[in-house]
Amino acid sequence: MSQTYDPNSPEHGPEYGQGYASGPGWAGYASAPPPPPRRNHKRGLILTGAVALAAGAATGGLIGSMHGVTASTMTAASRSPLSASQIAQRVDPALVDVVSTLGNQGASAAGTGIVLTSNGEVLTNNHVVRGATSIKVTDVGNGRTYTAKVVGYDATKDVAVIQLQNASGLTTANLGDSSSVQSGDAVTALGNAGGKGGTPSVATGAVTALNQSITASDEGSGANSEQLTGLIETNADIQPGDSGGALVNSYGQVIGMNTAASSGTQFQSESGQSAAVQAYAIPIDNAESIAKQIEAGQGSSTVHIGATAFLGIESDGSSSGSGSGSGSGDSGGFGGFGGFGDGSGSGSQGDGSGTNGSGTSSGVTIAGTLSGSAAANAGLTAGDTITSVGGQAVSSTSDIQQALVKYHPGDKISVSWVDQSGQSQTATVTLASGPAA
Repeated sequence: MSQTYDPNSPEHGPEYGQGYASGPGWAGYASAPPPPPRRNHKRGLILTGAVALAAGAATGGLIGSMHGVTASTMTAASRSPLSASQIAQRVDPALVDVVSTLGNQGASAAGTGIVLTSNGEVLTNNHVVRGATSIKVTDVGNGRTYTAKVVGYDATKDVAVIQLQNASGLTTANLGDSSSVQSGDAVTALGNAGGKGGTPSVATGAVTALNQSITASDEGSGANSEQLTGLIETNADIQPGDSGGALVNSYGQVIGMNTAASSGTQFQSESGQSAAVQAYAIPIDNAESIAKQIEAGQGSSTVHIGATAFLGIESDGSSSGSGSGSGSGDSGGFGGFGGFGDGSGSGSQGDGSGTNGSGTSSGVTIAGTLSGSAAANAGLTAGDTITSVGGQAVSSTSDIQQALVKYHPGDKISVSWVDQSGQSQTATVTLASGPAA
């Protein structure tokens, strides 16, 4: 079964300051800062389509925590079913409020995180920290606020691990076994709904489907479109700000990480028009597996470890030829591949075989570059069409982001583009640090 949601619905987006998302959107806070920049906006993605796959449990994972913390620092599981308030009392101390400053956009984003280790490793959604130039985290357990750094992320799975600086003695979450989850199981969703901070919000419901696949993108655009699979679907009323929060079973164990939600499926009831909630969580087994890889420093084609390398380009979401542009990243257009670099290396003029606009070559047309960035120093300007990054052909902003996953600040890579006169250009640039992808 396939479902399509209207991303332009007026019901969209506390995650973008526009009301509730009518298609499952990231339950985090997302910012699409209009001029003048708006602050403390909700970050999220809107679910543009959902396909129900064959029902079945998501794979992988271990019962409990992989981190070997003592029982005194871990939230306790129960031998018998708990009420929502009892679950919240047990699990709340293992959650954190995450507030990201989006420096290139003059805005901030808020979400939630799950404490993995007593010294401050926290699991959250990548979209909660994407584009962040600084991150502040308040631990619900002790009430203290910490500066955090991104340890690593997998943008394709929407999973990130952040490290709280100088943290110790934190209460850690009791991670359950998401492979044992079944449709009909009662669940409680906990998180930083509305980005208000303080005592986490509580939403109750049941698992309505397993192994779900969704396509999500930033509200009102195709930017940062992602395809997520193997998700747990629930009717718990997850709200913007809940992204990265805990989906908990009746025994107080975290079995999922809240990621996307919708209130857009309308139906007529005896009491009038109502909305059926569809919310989605990443199975904790899957998220934990990625977290282990990040903690081990094992980068891959999708997992990035450490600081993000940036080019400093802004995309207008278009592409030339057969390429399909995916948008400009987080609202300012620099999310995922903006930032600054020294632009070292010399550009060389090509043979003019490339084409722009509606021509035959694929690529990503850029709207501009950041002053002082690698892209700007290499000579890229608004209207140019990037055709390859690091020797990898690109036809969308997502392709550029993916091409940069394996690189780090200080790495030198080649960038090829077609300028507005139709001439092919290539330059070697040195990447530098920027916001998290």
